[in-house]
Order: sequence, then C-alpha cells, then structure tokens
Amino acid sequence: MADSNSSTDSVSIDVETIYLGGKEHVIRTGCGSVSVIVYGDHEKPPLVTYPDLALNHMSCFQGLFFCPEAASLLLHSFCIYHISPPGHELGAAAIHPEDPAPSVDDLADQIVEVLNFFGLRSVMCMGVTAGAYILTLFALKHRERVLGLILVSPLCRAPSWSEWFFNKVMSNLLYFYGMCGLLKDFLLYRYFSKEVRGTAEVPESDIVQACRRLLDQRQSINILRFLQAINGRPDITQGLKKLQCRTLIFVGDSSPFHSEALHMTAKLDRRVSALVEVQECGSMVTEEQPHAMLIPMEYFLMGYGLYRPNQFSGSPRSPLSPSCIAPELLSPESMGLKLKPIKTRIESKVPGAQR
Repeated sequence: MADSNSSTDSVSIDVETIYLGGKEHVIRTGCGSVSVIVYGDHEKPPLVTYPDLALNHMSCFQGLFFCPEAASLLLHSFCIYHISPPGHELGAAAIHPEDPAPSVDDLADQIVEVLNFFGLRSVMCMGVTAGAYILTLFALKHRERVLGLILVSPLCRAPSWSEWFFNKVMSNLLYFYGMCGLLKDFLLYRYFSKEVRGTAEVPESDIVQACRRLLDQRQSINILRFLQAINGRPDITQGLKKLQCRTLIFVGDSSPFHSEALHMTAKLDRRVSALVEVQECGSMVTEEQPHAMLIPMEYFLMGYGLYRPNQFSGSPRSPLSPSCIAPELLSPESMGLKLKPIKTRIESKVPGAQR
C-alpha cells in the first residue's frame, strides 16, 4: 500500500475505509504511505500505538483492546490512533524494492506527519519492542509532542551481537524464503513465552496459532525493510534522562528483551517512571497477559486525571488488586504520581472477551 510517489510537501488521505468499527486512513508522508486506524471520539485525548516487527494493531494490541476492563479504561479516556509500520497493515501490497528504505529516524519523523495531519499537538504513546523504540525515539526528538509513554518490552540500546546475528538470520530467511515456517518460529520466540508457544507434547495456545495465521498475510519485503531499520538502530540511552514525561514499562520475565527493559528503566528518571515485570510471560504482554496491564495503567493514568468507569468496584478478572500497588504510587509529586517498580504474578490466564 506504500506509494513510491510520496510527497514531502504535505500529507493527504489516499483511502478511507470503515474497518472493524474504526476508520482507516492511508496517509502519504515524506517517506512513503502509512496506515492509521482510528477508533473512538476525536474530542478525547489521543493515544498513538505502534506494534512490533511483522505485526499491526490486530496482531499486537487485539488482546489488550478486547480485554473488557482495559478497553473500558482506554476507550473511555482516549481516541486511539493505531499506526502500522509501512506495509504492515492488513491487505498491504509489497513495497517496491527500489523505494528508499526508511531508517528509524525516518519512521519517528513519519509520526510527526501523522500527528500534523490529524491536527494533534501532543499524544500518549504505547509501543511494543520495535514499536516502543520508534515511539521513544519520537519522544526524544519531539518532547513537546509526547504526554507519556507506555512501553512494552522496549529497546533503547543498539543491537547486541547476538540480537544483530539473530536479525541477520531472519533477514536472510525473509529474502530467500519469505514467510517460511522457520521464520515464523523465530518471530513467535520473539513475541511469546514457551508456556504458550507449546512443546512436542503441549499444543500451541490459541493466541500463538492466531498469530501464525496473521503472519501469513505479511509481505516479506515489507517486514525486511522494518527489520533492517531496527537492526541498524543507534543507542539512545544517553537521551533518556532528558525525558520528563511519565513512562510506564511492562516486560515479561521470559522476554528475550527482559534485560533491555531493565537497562532502560535504570536510565530513566525514577521520579516519573515505573517497571512492571510480568511473570511467566514473553515480550508481547498486550496479547499474552493483557490483564496484567490493567491496574498499573489505571494508577499511571490517574496522574493525568483519567479514570476507568467504576474502577473502584473491584474486578475479579484482574490479576492485580490495589493492595499489590506500592503506597508510594499515590504520593503527589511535582509532575503527578510517584511511580515505583511493581512486580506481578499471574496465577491463571483468563481469556479476554470481545467488546
């Protein structure tokens, strides 16, 4: 769906379609076209999402937004703008190989063009792994445009040697074999814990099977371009202290990027940041254990004066209770709530229901 005849002067809608209750806008930017699915009331504060490699909002955020309590919190508080990496939207055509490949800086700057198109001054951001890096880079480059960051298994350093090699292997598989079974296994390892990926004796969980089917719909060249951008990312650690927006980080303790999330948390201003480690979970907490995100997000958003309807009625579906939250969370600070590290333990998995 990307357009090689992109304009650097302006952005414009090429296509608008009604999509699962949201409207898709395909916006032409200086580095190609980008798909944005918009849900909710445009008068509400904006929340921008950005998914991980080879995913879009359906495969990366569906579990979270189909979780009734989380949907109640997020859709009550925000208008949602799901941005897909170029060529990652459903039904995307293959990007022409001769089109210039974007860098991570290009992708971060593309978000500015999207915000300008919709007339958005400042936004809340939610990203997963590669998407979390893009949104963090965007926040560093355009601090005045970001109200806060909700990051899931984020990256901030340049790839380690092992990650760089792993990404190179995936790049070669994409180039020579496309979306083959081995590549899907590599991606699923990136996303999910072994508990849901299954074994020779235990079948894959429903979310893993659904993700396999959605990966079949991706164009190999489009994934390769995003992967190459992420594999060439610079280290942005030094800039993290300059971030003064509140930042909430989630990571599964089985995530390949667990140490990256701990490193990033250590470099952020502790007065306005918090880490939530979700036990027995992989990188994609939004899909594997979305209920673990609910109460930490509630307390995080309270600092902005945002609340979930009937939030104090108690939710038997939530894996956390207010007593699990450090009392210091509610201590007022100059910028709002004081956030402290939180750990969660999920004793049982309760599948989310569609709204």
